[in-house]
Amino acid sequence: MRSVLERLARAGHAPLYTLSPQQARAAYEAGAGVLEVAKPALPRVADLAFTARDGGTIPLRLYAPAADRPLPVLVYFHGGGFTIGSIASHDALCRTLATLSACAVLSVGYRLAPEHRFPTAVHDAWDAVQWLAGEAAALQLDGQRLALGGDSAGGTLATVCATLARDAGLPIRLQLLFYPGCAAWPAAPSHARYHQGLVLEQAHIEYFFRHYVDDAQREDWRFAPLNTPDVDGVAPAWFGRAECDPLVDDGLAYADKLRAAGVPVDLEIYRGVTHEFIKMGRALPQARQAHADAAAALQRAMQA
Repeated sequence: MRSVLERLARAGHAPLYTLSPQQARAAYEAGAGVLEVAKPALPRVADLAFTARDGGTIPLRLYAPAADRPLPVLVYFHGGGFTIGSIASHDALCRTLATLSACAVLSVGYRLAPEHRFPTAVHDAWDAVQWLAGEAAALQLDGQRLALGGDSAGGTLATVCATLARDAGLPIRLQLLFYPGCAAWPAAPSHARYHQGLVLEQAHIEYFFRHYVDDAQREDWRFAPLNTPDVDGVAPAWFGRAECDPLVDDGLAYADKLRAAGVPVDLEIYRGVTHEFIKMGRALPQARQAHADAAAALQRAMQA
């Protein structure tokens, strides 16, 4: 991890928080695959789309490791602080999860801030889950075996959708959460401990959230899942956390909130790595281990 950080520093790229959102997106896309594992080939990859509640068109990409039978499916929301990231930036990760888990993965291109501020991303994410539940059979997917997953901001969307699914009576097998954002404010000790020099800096967090959400909205549980009034009966959760991450304490607190409500929780903390580590599998064995652990959790949930 230290070697990766040194290489990033030597590259001399301007921090994303000094760029416009459009420039930040382009810079993130340009670097998204540099440290990724090689993209596995799959027998079925299809670009799809659906219409959101406000008439917007939301792109999707379906990855299926088999084409001859209905597969369980993970709905996946990419990270990027609700401001950057895309289906393309997370293509290798979704391919890897599909290959290792023997599950289909549906990657959702929800709309980004500042063009689309809170709660548009939440609406798009939940609309995608509902769309899939209705279209699963037509797509040769098993609509009775659904999971929700994401990294960072995408992990936030996944856990919010898990609560909405519970309220709607839609069964979800698993929440697959890589270092999700969970808190309204950077108050936990890990924010002070890891706020600078470790990929995700406090300046990045402030930059993303300034574009996405008004301060008056930050206590809304759909932005800060730690504020969810009631998590009884939500889907079991698997957490993959990075030790050296400003968000780590917030995620631990949310896992404790789920456990206190009787929700089954598996939690792994990968030592010595930072936020974004799961997209660094070419350089970090911890990333490859996290891919394998997440896929195994997904398999177990789908077989239950």
